[in-house]
Amino acid sequence: MGRAIALCGRSGRIVSFLSAVPCLSGCTPQPAAERRMSDQGKSSVSTLAGAPAPGSDTYKGWLFKWTNYLKGYQRRWFVLSNGLLSYYRTQAEMAHTCRGTINLATAHIDTEDACNIVLSSGGRTYHLKASTEVERQRWVTALELAKAKAIRMMNDQSDDSGDEEPTTQSDRSEGIQGTLKTLISKLDDLSTCNDLIAKHGAALQRSLSELEALRVPVEGGEKIKGVNERATLFRITSNAMINACRDFLDLAETHSRRWQRALQYEREQRIHLEETIEQLAKQHNSLERAWREAPTLSANTPNLSVGSFLPQKGEASDEDEDTEYFDAMEDSPAFITVTATENTQHSGGHTNDWNQDNVSVSPTNSSPLRRRRSHIPDKPNYSLNLWSIMKNCIGKELSKIPMPVNFNEPLSMLQRLTEDLEYHELLDKAARCESSLEQLCLVAAFSVSSYSTTVHRTAKPFNPLLGETYELDRLDDLGYRSLCEQVSHHPPAAAHHVISQRGWTLWQQITISSKFRGKYLSIMPLGAIHLQFHSSENHYVWRKVISTVHNIIVGKLWIDQSGDIEIVNHRTKETCQLKFSPYSYFSRDVPRKVTGVVSDSGGQAHYILSGTWDDKIESSKIVQSSKGGSGSEGKQKTVYQTLSPKLLWKKYPLPDNAENMYFFSSLALTLNEPEDGVGLTDSRLRPDQRLMEAGRWDEANSEKQRLEEKQRAVRRRREAEATDGFQPQWFHKRKNAITGETTFVYKGGYWEAKDSQDWSTCSEIF
Repeated sequence: MGRAIALCGRSGRIVSFLSAVPCLSGCTPQPAAERRMSDQGKSSVSTLAGAPAPGSDTYKGWLFKWTNYLKGYQRRWFVLSNGLLSYYRTQAEMAHTCRGTINLATAHIDTEDACNIVLSSGGRTYHLKASTEVERQRWVTALELAKAKAIRMMNDQSDDSGDEEPTTQSDRSEGIQGTLKTLISKLDDLSTCNDLIAKHGAALQRSLSELEALRVPVEGGEKIKGVNERATLFRITSNAMINACRDFLDLAETHSRRWQRALQYEREQRIHLEETIEQLAKQHNSLERAWREAPTLSANTPNLSVGSFLPQKGEASDEDEDTEYFDAMEDSPAFITVTATENTQHSGGHTNDWNQDNVSVSPTNSSPLRRRRSHIPDKPNYSLNLWSIMKNCIGKELSKIPMPVNFNEPLSMLQRLTEDLEYHELLDKAARCESSLEQLCLVAAFSVSSYSTTVHRTAKPFNPLLGETYELDRLDDLGYRSLCEQVSHHPPAAAHHVISQRGWTLWQQITISSKFRGKYLSIMPLGAIHLQFHSSENHYVWRKVISTVHNIIVGKLWIDQSGDIEIVNHRTKETCQLKFSPYSYFSRDVPRKVTGVVSDSGGQAHYILSGTWDDKIESSKIVQSSKGGSGSEGKQKTVYQTLSPKLLWKKYPLPDNAENMYFFSSLALTLNEPEDGVGLTDSRLRPDQRLMEAGRWDEANSEKQRLEEKQRAVRRRREAEATDGFQPQWFHKRKNAITGETTFVYKGGYWEAKDSQDWSTCSEIF
């Protein structure tokens, strides 16, 4: 019997331990005391749901929370669960309304005095008060344990997030419903097991009692007693487990109903939001269409178009706080253009019809000498979770982020750079202009046209390997030859040289600086573009604007161009100021708007440029200027009276089925077409890019990793040998006399090597 008493003593301690743990107890602990603040200003009181236990996931109780100076501290029901501290006005509100939540993983916990607790996270601060030091210490202990667990869970999720598969909203909803159904099924199984354990345990106890009552030898009786003691201990432990299972069952059923209600509420809110956005989009389109179709003023009244070109710093803006702002150039006046009618034009009539020529010729996808391809294999419909790759790359250079080809298009950055020549006819025509101001207008239109292909091109081009080249030899049909070479890898820089038989030479070195900001991606091309006309020796220099890719994480990707371009003719000192207006939902201007003023060396304006970077650019010759009314800050605006606008440039339509061919233009479709006799380092010979174009993306990813690892091995070997570093094959560094910058310029020899097919000096990079 003494042995039985000892066993029962141990089992009693087991029951006491199991009852002390809130998540395992068979009954819900009741608050020790619930006291309210009286009107006379008694001390703040906190009532707890139970002392925190190691491993406990939920902790509840009353605390007083500071609201404002009028109401002071107010009693609120606080629930600590899964690393989140939420509060409600009453316990009944837990089923439908949460007044606030703080994520403890990012929260700071502070204790001001014996009874106060201060929680702060992301600009939100809770001032809480307990009635006693003991109660406050219980809460602090529970909060610290929950915070540590939340941080561990967050780190574990971060480590495993790379293996997540992309899911749509409907997939997630169906997944949650399926999880709830599975959980309900498992709970039913658990309830059945609960009943079976209770039934069989009682039967076993009865059988042992009957066996003990039988007359058996003394030795057998001792053994039966031992078995009975063990059965008693098993029954006690089983009862504790059954109580825990029952509590878990009740809790799971409660949470299941709450999840279903929350899921239904979120689904209704999402549907309502989608309907609201759709309605707003329809209203926006209707307003925009009504504005465009509004009747014009009488023919006897000048047509006023009021614009703000390069606004003064500090002018009011109605853009929201998420819009990215760009510094405006100072001393650039706002202006108003007035289109003169026939009665108000000068007696000289049309002084020039140079811009009446047809500059919008057919796309250059074919030539009399060779028929070039007009399509490529359709883009496969592969999906990938962008956030799982990009969330650890915030603030890094885009060129240093390893990405699969799923985010690429089958062209390299060198080919994208060459694509700027799609509207080379503008430069051919500019070379024939006698007026340098008219020539500057066409150069400005050419600088804008290089962005027209980017409006739908949200995919990333391949980063060129160090020493990679790309040639575009269109001497026979288009009159020019183009050569690009990757001259630096970190930072990525490419040198470009174009010479045309039709009277112009263009060269540039572009270094791409890019930053991933979480919500958007900023691409900042650094470097000057030089253009020189052979007959007049006019030398133009300009730089590119910033490109921004929006909705990197959520929503449809879209690209915007914003900033200012100044084109300078360094021989005549004439300038063109272009402004790319950033998109704003609240702006009344047309999207992707570009405006500009062409001025002589004395600063007098001669032409107004207007249009959009994805469609067209027009020029209007200024016939008269005067000072107009005051602007928003009392500054006078210049009123320009102009002739009717003349079309300078119009975008070519995209080929048929372009949406399935990466939205490539007619020229872009030909850039990766195989060519005979190109250099061994030409982008057309790059295997991963070729495999991606063919739709074999898995093989392309493997080949891309092989090429990148090979490039790293070459760099490590070069560093180990302590050589002078990489030296480009076809370009060398020279200081520019105009800009003072040291850049890579073409040193010659490539086209001669192509004619002789002598590529012995080329490195094996593929």
